[in-house]
Amino acid sequence: MDNPGQRHELGILLFVANRALEQRAFDAVVAAGFTDITPAQARVAARIGPDGSRVTDLAEQARVTKQSAAFLVEQLEAAGYVERVPDPTDGRARLVRLTSRARHVVQAADAEVERVLAEWSDHVGERRLGQMHETLRDLRAITDPWR
Repeated sequence: MDNPGQRHELGILLFVANRALEQRAFDAVVAAGFTDITPAQARVAARIGPDGSRVTDLAEQARVTKQSAAFLVEQLEAAGYVERVPDPTDGRARLVRLTSRARHVVQAADAEVERVLAEWSDHVGERRLGQMHETLRDLRAITDPWR
């Protein structure tokens, strides 16, 4: 891709596709009755690992300040979406973990993501969507420091 305009457009296209997918997933969560979660809270919660995550890691991944992440976690905890537990690897630290209530949110979001991906596959074809998935997975190795 030698054309700088094409490189810029690629960045925008990746952003637009991600934003559309994220919005559809969030709208599905609200439609499922989870109306007490905000998009900002959902972005932080989506980054919580299966065994829990530290607030500092969530802040870094969500690209917000530690104070903002801590505030969002406090709101999620008050709403019953997360809990804080001792970190078994460091007695001074605490992990943020999803609760069973949050798992219902994840199910609603995941179901919508599957619908969106099916629509995309219908639109561009399964082969092309598969190639995009493979390419993005390959790029993740050099773009995602948290995996």
